[in-house]
Amino acid sequence: MAAPETEAAAAAGPGPGPEQQVTSNGSAGGGEAAAAETQRQQPAPNAWQVIKGVLFRIFIIWAISSWFRRGPAPQEQSSAGGTPRAPSRNLFPKDTLMDLYVYISEHEHFTDFNVSSALFWQKRDLVYGDWTSGENADGCYEHYGEVDISQSVQQNGSIYIHVYFTKSGFHPDPRQKNLYRRLATVHTSRMINKYKRRRFQKTKNLLTGETEADPEMIKRAEDYGPVEVISHWHPNLTINMVDDHTPWVKGSVPPPLDQYVKFDAVSGDYYPILYFNDYWNLQKDYFPINETLQRLPFRLSFCPLSLWRWQLYAAQSTKSPWNFLGEDLYEQSDEEQDSVKVALLETNPYLLALTIIVSIVHSIFEFLAFKNDIQFWNSRQSLEGLSVRSVFFGVFQSLVVLLYILDNETNFVVQVSVFIGLLIDLWKITKVMDVRLDRENKVAGVFPRLTFKDKSTYIESSTKVYDDMAFRYLSWILFPLLGCYAVYSLLYLEHKGWYSWVLSMLYGFLLTFGFITMTPQLFINYKLKSVAHLPWRMLTYKALNTFIDDLFAFVIKMPMMYRIGCLRDDVVFFIYLYQRWIYRVDLTRVNEFGISGEDQVAQTTPSPALPAGPAPGTEGPPDAASPREKAAEDKKKD
Repeated sequence: MAAPETEAAAAAGPGPGPEQQVTSNGSAGGGEAAAAETQRQQPAPNAWQVIKGVLFRIFIIWAISSWFRRGPAPQEQSSAGGTPRAPSRNLFPKDTLMDLYVYISEHEHFTDFNVSSALFWQKRDLVYGDWTSGENADGCYEHYGEVDISQSVQQNGSIYIHVYFTKSGFHPDPRQKNLYRRLATVHTSRMINKYKRRRFQKTKNLLTGETEADPEMIKRAEDYGPVEVISHWHPNLTINMVDDHTPWVKGSVPPPLDQYVKFDAVSGDYYPILYFNDYWNLQKDYFPINETLQRLPFRLSFCPLSLWRWQLYAAQSTKSPWNFLGEDLYEQSDEEQDSVKVALLETNPYLLALTIIVSIVHSIFEFLAFKNDIQFWNSRQSLEGLSVRSVFFGVFQSLVVLLYILDNETNFVVQVSVFIGLLIDLWKITKVMDVRLDRENKVAGVFPRLTFKDKSTYIESSTKVYDDMAFRYLSWILFPLLGCYAVYSLLYLEHKGWYSWVLSMLYGFLLTFGFITMTPQLFINYKLKSVAHLPWRMLTYKALNTFIDDLFAFVIKMPMMYRIGCLRDDVVFFIYLYQRWIYRVDLTRVNEFGISGEDQVAQTTPSPALPAGPAPGTEGPPDAASPREKAAEDKKKD
């Protein structure tokens, strides 16, 4: 039963502040120091939050994409003449002797084979499919060196790696006619530096105008804008050659493998599959490339790779197929990517399996709670015992969360999920009040005016009186707390402007004290001495999710505020359970569907059937007592 603002905390991130938005652009050491400083100020998301968020995002993306996506175009599996294509073979048979050539260049298309400084690594007489050679007897080889960079690379230029495998005795340079063979050479290349965005949000204390941001970063933000793209470097990379001899058919290779299997246009056979494996390169190990660096450390490895492991890596590294959202709209943060990888590397396998299983169960409970919440309000006939004002306050909460994450440029998928939650809360208003369009009294003489009127089942019951009383008492607590938190936020925190201050102040207040808004329903239950009107299925599913959050909040490292949020929700639910225990079942009271227990008994009790008369010409048996009368007589005898 975690509060919605608590769930959105991990997605929206912390409030805006200079230390959380600005990173240094110094040397390699400076980049690592900045990353360490950022980690000290902002706790990194853990595996539990990441896995739960990924599962929820998968559901949201599937729901959205089902409206837009089209079926994939059928792949061509026949030749131009209409005959089926024959299976192809690998151009490099198993145990083929190979030579490896690795060149590093600033050009995407490499032709400088005669430049000796471009050759980074040359390894002769490698065996294709060999898993026993190398220093560790695993078929892997490693080479370390330093790459000289030019002023262009220092100033955000690109740098590329070009890898060639040739059959032993051949050369990759096409200009050497005697040593070059097209079918004996396999080539791949990629950019090995990575461009990462660095965002800068100019914040200040709204009263004093002072800021703790680095003056150099403020100047760079004025020169380059709020978003700066900086080239980064990672010192490790692995070249994998897939040990595969599957008879692939051109046009029928399943995605995403079809992006890597290259067929020869003349022979129809395919080249060995080369794959640049940087999956285990953590984002925190990247450092910026700038004018202070003259040489870049680079450790390059070569290893064979099995087909099934390559399929796993290819599926993980392929860009999201939901490209209609745009690459900028659906992207995981660096911390999220690192959290999953660190969890796979360092977490105990049993704990990791338990985390995945519980995450799936948690997602199922979230879906069931959502479904039962919709069913409850859709079939609700009476508002007796329900707090209508809490529904309006829920709309206010969802609106504040949505505006806050929009102001802080949160992930698009998170924005969509919060927006859907706001629409559901708005729909609930139509279930708790009579909403009408007043076409006579128009706004500005053009637009019809929306009118809200309490439903008769709410006015005629004592619920409205108790609801007003509960929120009156609640205001005595909330408004002083809100005032104190607003003053604290204005005096000690930095903001982009007054609008951001209002949003961050309201969001932080709801995150801290939002659980108080669940207490009016407790007050109404106390006054009515009944809990029959509550949606217990939805509450149970949310409570189970909260207990799961409690388990992982104290097993896995999490922010203290998240732990407190889980505990306070537990306290409220236990109060609900206590009320359910002390307020016994009363058949005269109506349940959440507006039906009393006496009505249900009357509907389920069958009417006594008339005894069948004796057949004509026969004499019936003596009068027999009905089953109900017999049970009464047996009770008297006892």
